[in-house]
Amino acid sequence: MTSLDKPTTDQAAQDAKDAQASKEVTEAALFEAFGGVRGMVETVVPGLLFVTIFTINKDLHISAIAALAVSLALVVVRLIRRDTVKHAFSGVFGVAFGVVFAMMTGNAKDFYLPGMLYTLGLALAYIITTLAGVPLIGLILGPVFKENLSWRTRNPGRKKAYAKASWAWGLILLGKCAILFPMYWWADTTKFGWVLVALKIPPFLLAVYLTWVFLAKAPPPIDVFAELEAEEEAEKARKAEAAQRPEA
Repeated sequence: MTSLDKPTTDQAAQDAKDAQASKEVTEAALFEAFGGVRGMVETVVPGLLFVTIFTINKDLHISAIAALAVSLALVVVRLIRRDTVKHAFSGVFGVAFGVVFAMMTGNAKDFYLPGMLYTLGLALAYIITTLAGVPLIGLILGPVFKENLSWRTRNPGRKKAYAKASWAWGLILLGKCAILFPMYWWADTTKFGWVLVALKIPPFLLAVYLTWVFLAKAPPPIDVFAELEAEEEAEKARKAEAAQRPEA
């Protein structure tokens, strides 16, 4: 072994360690942003309960009330445990809109219509913002990574990764809509409901996985909060140094 081999090996080991740390940070950030396993469960349970009860007794009112009740119960559980409630609250609002739509029209399939329209709007938002140069996934994850919008002008590799991830989200959600909207018109309520529930998790997991792949290979985020703190400390040090200088 030459004297140059060891530093090279050490550098390779450090690079591998940094890459692993980046992947772990990315994974943790994605779980925080999208709610993790518990968030997925809270997303699925109300719709699953609705279609299960409706399949058994065809009673729209009981099915809708049960779905809304379980959504509220999930929020209460999070409040009691003092957990983050944003995902549970979003689920309650989604279920509440579905209940209102279904009750107004008398059509059980309309319980799912607000969620479908939201999915379509979200898919278009991912695509449009990416075309505009401000990919939505970057706007969502930037604060989580403490980089805010620094990736737009200071980290082009990361911006490219956010663009790829946003394209993935947009196209996956459009594919989901391409399945659900035709079924909304011709399928019966129970068949449509079970297909919709089945499509809740797999597209989401695929989009999250692709996001993780793209970001794990991207340059690390620029911690703008740490930069601000460093600037504040430097400014304090300058002022302290100036105060200690004897006057001429």
